Amino acid sequence: MMRTMPDVLLIDDDRRLGELLQEYFARFELQLTHAQHPRDGLRLFSREQPDLVILDLMMPEMDGFEVCRELRKLGEVPIIMLTARGDVMDRIVGLELGADDYMPKPFEPRELLARVKNVLRRARAAPPANAPPLRFAGLSIDAAGHTASLDGEPLDLTTMEFELLVLLASSGRRTLHRDEILNHLRGLDAAVFSRSVDIMVSRLRQKLGDDVKQPRFIKTIRGKGYRFIAEALT
Repeated sequence: MMRTMPDVLLIDDDRRLGELLQEYFARFELQLTHAQHPRDGLRLFSREQPDLVILDLMMPEMDGFEVCRELRKLGEVPIIMLTARGDVMDRIVGLELGADDYMPKPFEPRELLARVKNVLRRARAAPPANAPPLRFAGLSIDAAGHTASLDGEPLDLTTMEFELLVLLASSGRRTLHRDEILNHLRGLDAAVFSRSVDIMVSRLRQKLGDDVKQPRFIKTIRGKGYRFIAEALT
């Protein structure tokens, strides 16, 4: 059956929060399913294939970091992490694991809704259908199809990693400052994400098999930012 509205999965052991968000999100044409236990959430994810996951960090049995790792094994769905702890390092670890955004508790439902809509919009945004793929030696990026391959093998990238790759690859070998990357990948806590740009680039490099000292694709410009150095194929 075709979905009539985006499907959001909340994995959080707070029953009351789930009830409140289900009612609130429904007013804005978002269907929210709530799992109070992490393993129930993973089962629901496999069965329902939601458009986005809201994931609490502090839960019994499995914490949110472990659940995030398991979700990333199952797919590249956008993830917003929640935490009652204000520790910046928790937020950075969440982003390292592939979370797309982070919300501290307590929060206003209206702000969470705005974050959800923004992340969904980024995940679904696509260039024109006739936009040609970006091609480099060994690397092909189909921005319209949201796919990339390296030496003929598909790359397993999160939504934000893919956005970062497209941003760098389409920069025309121009140096992109960290603030420029942050502004492009909008929607995140700037104070947290600005400290995580280097981490995200490092994760992308790992998936590209890129050597920091002898880069094939991404070069660090000390004190400035990053430059995509591969020559485009015509």
